[in-house]
Amino acid sequence: MSASSRFAVAVHILALLETNANQALSSSSIAASVNTNPVVIRRILGRLNKAGLVHTEYGADGGTRLARSAHEITLNDIYRATENCRILPLHASSPNQDCRCGRTIQPVLSTIFSNAEAAMQQVLANKSLAEVVREMQAQAKPQVGQSSV
Repeated sequence: MSASSRFAVAVHILALLETNANQALSSSSIAASVNTNPVVIRRILGRLNKAGLVHTEYGADGGTRLARSAHEITLNDIYRATENCRILPLHASSPNQDCRCGRTIQPVLSTIFSNAEAAMQQVLANKSLAEVVREMQAQAKPQVGQSSV
């Protein structure tokens, strides 16, 4: 079972849109940055559009732009727009209810998992897209004594 990378790709997309705010970007140009197929980008853009995070204009001069300021978009907004499953799911099938462990494990894990997910979402809610872009720009600056190539 593999984990979804939609959230990470969505943050990449939105950071790219913010750093190119003076122009609308095509799904092909975004896909080139992400190094994936434009179809994958269009699917994620559809989710981001539905959440009101991007606006896409179609046609020869079309492309995608942020729909809101990067300061107003939190990582939790992006997470909620792109991920529709729990990060810590319970058993795929119900455990044996005749077993003491089987009948008690899910309620215990459910509470623990809910608390962990709430903590993660709180961390994401406290970080804006603008902060992510600022951190990226700081990373891109060459360190003293390092080449910029």
